[in-house]
Amino acid sequence: MLKLSRKTLFAIEAVLDIAYHAGAAPVQSREITRRQGIPRRYLEQALQNLVRSGVLVGVRGPRGGYRLARERRRITVGEIIRIVRNIDDDDELLQEESGSPLGYKVVRPLWLELQSELLARLDGVTVDELCDRADLAGIVSEGRSNLDFSI
Repeated sequence: MLKLSRKTLFAIEAVLDIAYHAGAAPVQSREITRRQGIPRRYLEQALQNLVRSGVLVGVRGPRGGYRLARERRRITVGEIIRIVRNIDDDDELLQEESGSPLGYKVVRPLWLELQSELLARLDGVTVDELCDRADLAGIVSEGRSNLDFSI
């Protein structure tokens, strides 16, 4: 069942934080925790799953952290949600054949249809668009302030 779970919200926020606050150096998880208030135990699990799924790249070492694996315009919110859903795999209730005929033959198919429509819509929302929204909301990017374009 599609819902905005804490894990899903944390994963979206983490990718957005990395995209929005990225500078020359990778974004460290402790910085994401500081800015977003995401508990480290949830954050590290989400980040590792996003690395395994090819959304992020982990950089090792004392100055390590995370970067986007692709351009932010090529990563969608729908993709992030699918990665988290594969971890949670909470659609079992919708796949069960138990329950009333009305529930199984009418309500569940409707719910699955609505989920598909919502995910299709979220596939059209890129991390780049979310970064633009953050900029319009007046959120200051820490990464941009660390970049120096002087020659």
